[in-house]
Amino acid sequence: MAWYNALEKPSWTPEPAFIGLMWQILYPIILVTFGYVFVQAIRGKLPRYVALPFAINLVANLIFTPIQFGLRNLPLATLDILLVWGTIVWMMVAVWRYSRVIALAQIPYLGWVSVATVLQIAITVMNL
Repeated sequence: MAWYNALEKPSWTPEPAFIGLMWQILYPIILVTFGYVFVQAIRGKLPRYVALPFAINLVANLIFTPIQFGLRNLPLATLDILLVWGTIVWMMVAVWRYSRVIALAQIPYLGWVSVATVLQIAITVMNL
């Protein structure tokens, strides 16, 4: 964390505790909604292509921290979070026809990742 703390950041950067709280709220939503989509796709009740953006999002979300804090690669982390953001939009569109509840449940995730994406872009630009 010393490396991250030493980076230039915008004045509106949330405190680490707030960021952690946001993920504590979002992870249960992600667990339930993604689990539902994957189970329904495996059972054949949803087309498998509906689960594809959820799978890509899950992988992209999981690799963000190793890219950002392990590799310390801000540009690659920015590309990754853009992928996370884009797949959330894709997920919402893909599942809408089959479950509006699952699509709408992604709104908090999309909102937070939108803020995080703008923050990541700003940090990357400020530290090039």
